[in-house]
Amino acid sequence: MADNEFPGWHGTTIIGVRKGGQVVIAGDGQVSLGQTVIKGTARKVRRLSPGGDDVICGFAGSTADAFTLLERLEKKLEATPGQLARASVELAKDWRTDKYLQKLEAMLIVSDGKDLFVITGAGDVLEPEHDIAAIGSGGNFALAAGRAMMDSDQDAETIARKAMAIAADICVYTNGNLTVEKIS
Repeated sequence: MADNEFPGWHGTTIIGVRKGGQVVIAGDGQVSLGQTVIKGTARKVRRLSPGGDDVICGFAGSTADAFTLLERLEKKLEATPGQLARASVELAKDWRTDKYLQKLEAMLIVSDGKDLFVITGAGDVLEPEHDIAAIGSGGNFALAAGRAMMDSDQDAETIARKAMAIAADICVYTNGNLTVEKIS
């Protein structure tokens, strides 16, 4: 099927905020196909607990692809307990070099409460400069809103929720039905 024949999946805004010893990852619930909202209550933020270590993850992109990546990340974390950075780099290497994984269309924001990373299929493991990261169709809106609030006295969860509300007001592929996970 040609690219112009398939309307494509759009939707999702995910934000990760680290502030005051807490990390929050929040994501909206909208899944769209072209101009149609298919589902408004999708859960795109998850908690993984491989080997008893808590890790929170948010994903943007194809849901099936993201679940494949989350399963792989969980296996990497089981092999390297307490080492999110190492597990993330190993996942990014596999994603970049494995012929099957190369076709996956998703991005991840992950945190163990200490580290906060964006993982991409281009082999990137990025740590945000300003303790805030956002991905997805409304990611730039959420990122800008969140960065504007980082110097305030608001906590990480409040910043994430307000930034997501602003993104939902601007991006038609983002709704206000949030899933929020936090870790200290």
